Amino acid sequence: MVAVDNAQGMDFPAQRLGLLIVLSGPSGTGKTTLAHRVCDRGEAVFSVSCTTRAPRPGEVDGKDYFFLQEADFVERIGRGEFFEHASVHGRRYGTLKSYVVENLKRGTDVILDIDVQGAAQVRACDDEHVRRCLLDVFVMPPGLEELRVRLSGRATEDAAAFELRMRNAAGEMAHWREYSHVLVSGTREEDAARFEALVTAARMRSSLRV
Repeated sequence: MVAVDNAQGMDFPAQRLGLLIVLSGPSGTGKTTLAHRVCDRGEAVFSVSCTTRAPRPGEVDGKDYFFLQEADFVERIGRGEFFEHASVHGRRYGTLKSYVVENLKRGTDVILDIDVQGAAQVRACDDEHVRRCLLDVFVMPPGLEELRVRLSGRATEDAAAFELRMRNAAGEMAHWREYSHVLVSGTREEDAARFEALVTAARMRSSLRV
C-alpha cells in the first residue's frame, strides 16, 4: 500500500487503499486513451479480464487475459466471483472481483474500461473495499454531432454499422447521471489534465485510509 509520513506523531493512517476507477462512455470519447496514459506511467493497472476464447499469438495468461475453460467460467458465475460478465461472439468475458480487490488492498489503483451495464454491476457490489474505493467516471462527448465527426474520421465500418454505433452511443449517454463524475470531452490534452486532476484528488479521500 502507498505510505505517507506520520503527521507529527498523530494517529494518522500511513497507508491507503487503491482506487477502483471505472471509466465508461461511447467510442470516440478517448476514454481508453485516458486509461492507458495513467497505466503506462505505472500509476495504475488496467484490469485483466477473463475469457473463454483461446489465446492469440503472443498473448500471456494473467497479463493479457485470464484464459478459462467454459465449465470453469460458468462455475465462477455460480459462485458470484465476477463483477460483470457477458457473452460476445460465442465467447465469455468477465472481470474477477478477487483480482480487483487484491490490488486495492495493496494500494494499487485499478482501471476498468467497461460499458454502462458493467459499471452498474460494479456499483451494486456489496464488497466493502469496492464501496470505499470506487471512482466512476462517464466520459461524455460534447454532443452527438461532434461524436459523429470523430467516429466518421475512422472510416472503419459501413454506413449501417456506423449508424448503429451512433444509436448505441446515444443510449449510453442517457446513463451519465448514474456516475459520480462526468468528464465532457474536449481536446486530448484538456481531457488528460482533467482526468489526472480528478484521480489525484480522489487519492486524498479519507475513505481510502487504512
